[in-house]
Amino acid sequence: MIEMLVGLEVTDDKNYTNYREEMTPILTKIGGGFGYDFKISEVLKNESDKNINRVFTIFFPSEEVMDSFFGDTHYLEIKKKFFENAVSSTTIMASYKRD
Repeated sequence: MIEMLVGLEVTDDKNYTNYREEMTPILTKIGGGFGYDFKISEVLKNESDKNINRVFTIFFPSEEVMDSFFGDTHYLEIKKKFFENAVSSTTIMASYKRD
């Protein structure tokens, strides 16, 4: 299993919520999911120049499945419709294998 720790700057909660609602069934179908999800009010240390107000983990059965998911046509349509209008920056803080 592969998991990523992701930080976002969400600028439109409604569109981001719609994005999550639309993409989660695709994620679940391939055996993936979200582990943790936090709204952040204050960042004390940031190694990037990107703002972060949301932090979550997302996992996939394998790196190949993850790559396939992010390249899926239906997922990309959902991302374009909701995510791109709701998130101003994305920071991949870590990617790692887990049991």
